[in-house]
Amino acid sequence: MADFADTPAVNGGHDVNTLKGMFQDLLQRPPIRTATHKSPLDAQAALDQVANGPVAQNVKDQTAKTGAEFNNLAASRQTPANPAATGQPLTHYHSFFTELLSWKNPRASGIAYASVVTLIFAVRYLDVLRWSLKLTYLALGVTVAAEVLGKTVLNTGLATQLRPRKYYTISKETLNSMIGDVHELINFFVIEAQRVLFAENVYASAAACVAAFLSYYLVKIVPYWGLALIATTTLFFVPLVYTSNQELIDHHLQQASDIVNSQTAQLREVASKHTSHATEITKQYMGDYTAKAQSMLRGHSAASDVTPKPAKEYTHTDFPTAPKEVYPEAPKDEFKVAEPAVKAEEEPLI
Repeated sequence: MADFADTPAVNGGHDVNTLKGMFQDLLQRPPIRTATHKSPLDAQAALDQVANGPVAQNVKDQTAKTGAEFNNLAASRQTPANPAATGQPLTHYHSFFTELLSWKNPRASGIAYASVVTLIFAVRYLDVLRWSLKLTYLALGVTVAAEVLGKTVLNTGLATQLRPRKYYTISKETLNSMIGDVHELINFFVIEAQRVLFAENVYASAAACVAAFLSYYLVKIVPYWGLALIATTTLFFVPLVYTSNQELIDHHLQQASDIVNSQTAQLREVASKHTSHATEITKQYMGDYTAKAQSMLRGHSAASDVTPKPAKEYTHTDFPTAPKEVYPEAPKDEFKVAEPAVKAEEEPLI
């Protein structure tokens, strides 16, 4: 027995008591959490970490900034202080579109541009009318089937249970506000068309002229949706390019304006010289013709001042008396020419 107790212990040099202690320690330890067995507390912590992480925080910041820009855009709908050239006040949509196209609120302007482009492509490539009709008959079919099935099985219709207690209606105030906005929008386009037509802003009228000229030729090769896309892109990005390079563009525009003004001044100077020369020549000719006309009028007036002498009256005694002698008659026979006698033709003797 003593020899057996002194022998080396099995299982890596540990005796039975040591193994029992190790096993009890393992049982007392908390269970190991694996990826497939997470507690609800760990899942909530991970969700909170994702919700409060940098990505989620960035999304929240961008959403807040976008909402603030849309609020600024809505608040810009104010009647401009500067009226039209006729003195008429402009609409609040003038301020709204000016704020939108100036890209002072870049997120709102970008979303507006993307929405318009999406609408153009949707009208071009999607059959909106058929999809609307399909959605209509599917919705009506589902509601009718749910109502019939509910009354058959549950003795009460499902559509009846989903029906609101009061149908939605449009209030008079909301309708008046909508009508007022539509009225202002229509007046915006009407006023702007007249301002462009009567060249209240020469640069805007010139740009509209160039756009109409190019569209006249592009419409032959570009479809209408393509023209709408080009017009939308130009309308949104030309102001952006100008605001981004305003100093450079203003510098070149100022140089072009100076050149045009100098050439205009030279033309005015030359035109004034020719005008003055033509005026002098005209005055000279007018003076000559005036002097001639006055001399002619003076001669006529002098001739009219001379009183004509009365004509002498003649009587029968002033004329000689006609002779009363009787002249002999003119001879009648003396002027007859005697015709020579014609001799009878003598016959020749044989």
